[in-house]
Amino acid sequence: MIDVLVKNPTLLLFAVAGTGFLVGRVRVRGFSLGVAAVLFAGIAFGAVDGRLEIPEPVWTLGLAVFVYTVGLASGPGFVAAIRRRGISANAASLGGIAAGAAVAVAAGHVLLGLDGPTASGTFAGGLTNTPALAGVLEYLQHHLGASQFAASGNAPVVGYSLAYPFGVLVPLVATYWLFHSRRGGPSVSDTEAAARAAGEPIVCRTVRVTTHDPACLGALVDSHGRAITFSRLKHDGVVQVATPELVPVAGDLLSVVGAEEAVRRFVSEVGDASVEHLALDHEAFDTRRMFVSSRAVAGRSVASLDLERFGAVVTRVRRGDADMVATPATVLELGDRVRIVAPARTMREVASFFGDSYRALSEVDVMTFSLGIALGLLLGAVHIPFPGQSFTLGAAGGPLVVGLVLGARGRTGRLVWQMPYSANLTLRQLGIVLFLAGVGTRSGQAFVHTFSSGHWPPVLATALAVAVAPVVVVVAVGKLANTPTPVLAGMLAGMCTQPAVLSFASEQVADDAAVMTGYATVFAFAMVAKIVIAQVLVATLH
Repeated sequence: MIDVLVKNPTLLLFAVAGTGFLVGRVRVRGFSLGVAAVLFAGIAFGAVDGRLEIPEPVWTLGLAVFVYTVGLASGPGFVAAIRRRGISANAASLGGIAAGAAVAVAAGHVLLGLDGPTASGTFAGGLTNTPALAGVLEYLQHHLGASQFAASGNAPVVGYSLAYPFGVLVPLVATYWLFHSRRGGPSVSDTEAAARAAGEPIVCRTVRVTTHDPACLGALVDSHGRAITFSRLKHDGVVQVATPELVPVAGDLLSVVGAEEAVRRFVSEVGDASVEHLALDHEAFDTRRMFVSSRAVAGRSVASLDLERFGAVVTRVRRGDADMVATPATVLELGDRVRIVAPARTMREVASFFGDSYRALSEVDVMTFSLGIALGLLLGAVHIPFPGQSFTLGAAGGPLVVGLVLGARGRTGRLVWQMPYSANLTLRQLGIVLFLAGVGTRSGQAFVHTFSSGHWPPVLATALAVAVAPVVVVVAVGKLANTPTPVLAGMLAGMCTQPAVLSFASEQVADDAAVMTGYATVFAFAMVAKIVIAQVLVATLH
């Protein structure tokens, strides 16, 4: 059987992936390795026979696809988070990552005598960042001869593999402590602060306008921080779609959509709550959810769509599993589900305009996808000067940075960089599986050698220290800044770029929106920082 796998790398790839996913589904007290188990499955296969190795182009392709799709998905949230609270949160994240790197150098390299590649791989594993490991491997491959790389190129993967469990367990323990360190779990103030930070469930209320200081609906949206929008206006018994230019007057009924607190505040400012619910009146207008599958719409703001020609408005957008209020500034993405209020006679035209095709959302624009990755690989090949050395972002960092930029931009002219949410997730998972299976199989023999030679205790000691240092820094800074516990837990998961920690933190609260906010704020920045710092480490220590 081994000979069959040696002769058929494609069969080997799927054998490793299937075994890894089987192991990754095993849960112990709510924790599972998930897709990371593919790495350990690859190590196990490689340990059986050194000839069981997946070709390098396969896992390089997987890495580029993975980090590029992560960048595309994270770009809009990354830019928005930076504008809101991102500078302080990402500074804390960078401080934690730098602390982990300092520990890898001081404890691993100086005190315990680990070589540069092993210390760098241990840093990547202690912070559970696969692209950082890939950056280390790429640096070694480009700066070592073939024989030298064959001798030391597996050392980072061994360090990564031994450190990875600590990189998962330590932040899990810290997250548990965050939520349960005080009697009764999270305090009420934390929960309320988290709700304010992340927003509340979207509601729809009808208000009877009593104010005599009229303003157009578009101005009212802006004056309330774009936390609300409007769907219908009833004037003199006639219901009409609430387009931005309409001006409500005393006695009008207005349907308001937004977070509950924002809606309550608006109602108290302009009038009184009405027992009549305009959203239930379907005599003149209908409500329908439809997919954004048209590339002419994706990447454009709601205000630029000129929906007034259909007599329609967008009130909500569902992206992934999250609902948000649709304001004029909201930029739509492929795969969004928009909630439309429009006359029944124009609803078919509106659906055609947005596309509303589930089938189209399973298709990927191969041209823009390929162009984006090509740009990322070109950027990754650029040598960045560093005192005494130079480093590259490589296939790990280049596509990620380009993905962040293009994801934030959305579209350039007729080129739509974003891809459907479901397609992005599928490609992301495929990419990480290819990479983990490849680097795992090529490191199996080195893993066995490390244990048989007795060189593993220094690596484990370094791994524990590397995993603890960043967590201590981020938690300490978050506590000093009075960051709400759910947001801080999300920041911790984002700094670790660890889905298992994110999942565990989400399970500790009834509404995980605050956790997701913290995670999105620091995830992309932490990803780039780890890739760069890992390459600086190996360049400095090697």
